[in-house]
Amino acid sequence: MNPSQISAPGLPGQPHVAYRNGSLHVEDLALADLAHEHGTPLFVYSKAAMLSALAAYQRGFAGRKALICYAMKANSSLAVLQVFARAGCGFDIVSGGELDRVLAAGGDPAKVIFSGVGKTCAEMRRALDVGIACFNVESEAELEVLSAVAVQAGKTARVSIRVNPNVDPKTHPYISTGLKGNKFGVAHERALLAYRRAASLPGLEVVGIDCHIGSQITQESPYLDAMDRVLDLVESIEMAGIPIHHIDFGGGLGIDYNGDTPPQADALWKQLLAKLDTRGFGDRQFMIEPGRSLVGNAGVCLTEVLYLKPGEQKNFCIIDAAMNDLPRPAMYQAFHQIVPLSPRNEDASVYDVVGPVCESGDWIGHDRQLAVQAGDHLAVLSAGAYCMSMASNYNTRARAAEVLVDGDKVHVIRARETIADLFRQEKLLP
Repeated sequence: MNPSQISAPGLPGQPHVAYRNGSLHVEDLALADLAHEHGTPLFVYSKAAMLSALAAYQRGFAGRKALICYAMKANSSLAVLQVFARAGCGFDIVSGGELDRVLAAGGDPAKVIFSGVGKTCAEMRRALDVGIACFNVESEAELEVLSAVAVQAGKTARVSIRVNPNVDPKTHPYISTGLKGNKFGVAHERALLAYRRAASLPGLEVVGIDCHIGSQITQESPYLDAMDRVLDLVESIEMAGIPIHHIDFGGGLGIDYNGDTPPQADALWKQLLAKLDTRGFGDRQFMIEPGRSLVGNAGVCLTEVLYLKPGEQKNFCIIDAAMNDLPRPAMYQAFHQIVPLSPRNEDASVYDVVGPVCESGDWIGHDRQLAVQAGDHLAVLSAGAYCMSMASNYNTRARAAEVLVDGDKVHVIRARETIADLFRQEKLLP
């Protein structure tokens, strides 16, 4: 992408990221200044972008009984959680560690939904002790274990069963979760049986139904299909004498990585709520669990060009960010736009943009037209979701620093790791 062709006010999918006077900015701050001050790789997040994305959901639910639970696996940095907690959000968690992060960030445990296929007894006890809103139970075996844990603790576990509706979300197979071949949820055909069992077990209170079909969904039809299947089940479950107080439709709405055109959250929910009203469920409590769509386009990763390496078949632009910092390309063959912080007025060459990690899978972008030299800085766009939360220390690489931009202010929300940090829990033999 030639930055001179980018139209104001912002880059595609990232309205809070824009070129001004030949320099890329996030909100009111020049990214080149942040790179020089804080070093690279560096994750930079826009608070305004997060709240703008959240506002679309809030508009979609205006006048409804609804709880927006941020799916924190997308980005679990404490300050990011704090932004959403202060905005009134609940949280969708998938581990005991994520629960502790919510509490550390000031989140309300009474607005926490605990999802995930492999909850341990210790995690269940901790969640019961702090008083979470609901467990999204993902198997019949989990019902039995949760019942036993709740009875032993002398508490009641509020449960919603996650139903697998066998709907194709038309996304990458690694992030599809609502098909029969996926590990998530209870099969649609067994859901009524599971609800009857849940209603009979001590220590459990059935409060809702849950469905989540995948991530980076860019079409409306999978949501509409899944909703019909879930509402059919609600009718059957309530005919069996088991009331369903809330309906949880999960998350998964995609973002614009490379010309993707997902529906806007408010427009999508206008359609979904119309269907709910038509079928007589418009007065129910609703829960949703957006993650990527709240933070994905709020973040960029800044990186420095280390070397340009020409070759017979490929030219390589070697940067200081790698697959341990930005795992999505290596893991999902995902596309991220890569643009210079300060564009050069010279002819571009075609490069594979790669990192220093000792793997051929360590690439950030294939066949990118860039006019760059060693020492230049680049921005990897749409890096707010599933980058830092999935980062690793492979090749004994310290994880990047993170900063949050709020207008013309910047807050360091995670200090850069040191190599000493990586050794801290290790022991030499005597």
